Amino acid sequence: MLPRAEDVTPDGQLAGESADTVRRQLDLVETRLLEASRGRTALVSEKSGHIISAGGKRFRPLLVLLASHFGAPAAEIDEDRLIDAAVVVELTHVASLYHDDVMDEAELRRGAPSANSRWGNLQAILIGDLLFARASSVVSALGTEYVKIQADTFARLVHGQLAETVGPADGGDPLAHYLQVVSDKTASLIATSARFGAMVSGASAAVVEALTEFGEVIGTAFQLSDDIIDVTSDTTGKVPGIDLREGIPTLPTLLLGDAAEDLELRAMIAEDLSEDAKLAEVLQRLRAHPVIDKARAEVARRADQARALLEPLPPGDSRDALFALCDQVVTRTS
Repeated sequence: MLPRAEDVTPDGQLAGESADTVRRQLDLVETRLLEASRGRTALVSEKSGHIISAGGKRFRPLLVLLASHFGAPAAEIDEDRLIDAAVVVELTHVASLYHDDVMDEAELRRGAPSANSRWGNLQAILIGDLLFARASSVVSALGTEYVKIQADTFARLVHGQLAETVGPADGGDPLAHYLQVVSDKTASLIATSARFGAMVSGASAAVVEALTEFGEVIGTAFQLSDDIIDVTSDTTGKVPGIDLREGIPTLPTLLLGDAAEDLELRAMIAEDLSEDAKLAEVLQRLRAHPVIDKARAEVARRADQARALLEPLPPGDSRDALFALCDQVVTRTS
């Protein structure tokens, strides 16, 4: 699991006053998220706060806060703008989850019934739209440059979802297509998180660019790790194997080769997996297959790329915390 407020402590991460500041700021983000999700009626507030109230890793807000440590001293940064930037990226992320759960026909989200399973697809989509609108309202106070970045990021999210829905072109490379989907659907918003934090702090253009690229690379690694966990873990708060059941290719399945065992497993994956017993059998076979180790090695390779992007940044607790994020993307199990 990636760091929560209580995880941003010593052992290679933030310590002392810096850790206390990040904890306090994450608490402010949480409060503002709940405020931003409130609707005109109690029922709308319940629905729009459903996923937020369930908690989460808050990876994106944490990245905003950590990236802000590479510009002006903390005392000189407008904290209200920084918290708003963190709220924008998390609201956008949460809004996308409402839509993703409709697309996936998911029954669980963060260990609780998904919004679409409780209130139906139409209401889940509308609540996602409401949260996107709230994110747009918050980002407008940050200025036109932030609005454009947010709009471009939103466009990438949509392109990624469309590409995943349509699939690769005839004769196209399925793995390359999948990696582009991952880049657009997940890495884009994580890159924007790092960019926003650096921008609010007044970091140099070179530092903003380095942190943005870092966010893109670690964001891709994060999603690849997530797709592995979807196969290997029963403790994520979601039903395992959703992508398999929906016929969505991910890194473990795309790395299967042409050996007899691989072809047999490919054939099983291509079958109707709506029955729980059939899905469980495929999951068991896939978990025991060497392709999982191969997929994990790819996550580790990208985490190494992310670490290399951090090397030119000023040394200190903040850079160490980002290095720790790279380590935890590789080792996380939920």
